[in-house]
Amino acid sequence: MASHTIRNFMKQQGFAEETGSVCDMHFAGLSFQPRIIALLVLMGIVLRSGPLFLFLSAVLWWSALVPALNPFEIAYNRLLAFRRGAQALAAAPAPRRFAQGMAATMMLVIALAISRAWTITAYVFEGVLLAAIAALLFGKLCVVLTSITYCAESTLWPMRRFRGFASDRVASVDGVGNDPGQRGDCDAR
Repeated sequence: MASHTIRNFMKQQGFAEETGSVCDMHFAGLSFQPRIIALLVLMGIVLRSGPLFLFLSAVLWWSALVPALNPFEIAYNRLLAFRRGAQALAAAPAPRRFAQGMAATMMLVIALAISRAWTITAYVFEGVLLAAIAALLFGKLCVVLTSITYCAESTLWPMRRFRGFASDRVASVDGVGNDPGQRGDCDAR
């Protein structure tokens, strides 16, 4: 049976609710990409390799922008899912692509920081990236590290349409408030 953490992860990533064993197999497939990324990130940190982070950024941007051609999902489907008789991974939904884009951006910053010898910046972003990957792979850290995790990235996706951000509550020039609750826009979406 799928744990609460796994079900929550699946929901945050934009996938429909699934039953126990199906959810577990789907989760195993979705964990393939972060495991590979984690190994490559660790290698990039140890080697202080800006080009490796640049490559990872490009691959994650590709995965986010062209989800049907995500190389990690293609590799999983052809190498592992087929052999195990598991469910093939479909193109990633929007929250997962948003998270991939955020991770790609972080890796781009790391690549730039390493290439410019901005050591402290590189270390800070590497630490945040490692925390996010650890939270993703070990699940329960999501509760502790919500503000900096990969889980939080996909949690932010639904908020992009939420009309309750502070900018919506700022008084307009004529002094009339712009409260989304008064308009009822939040409920309509």
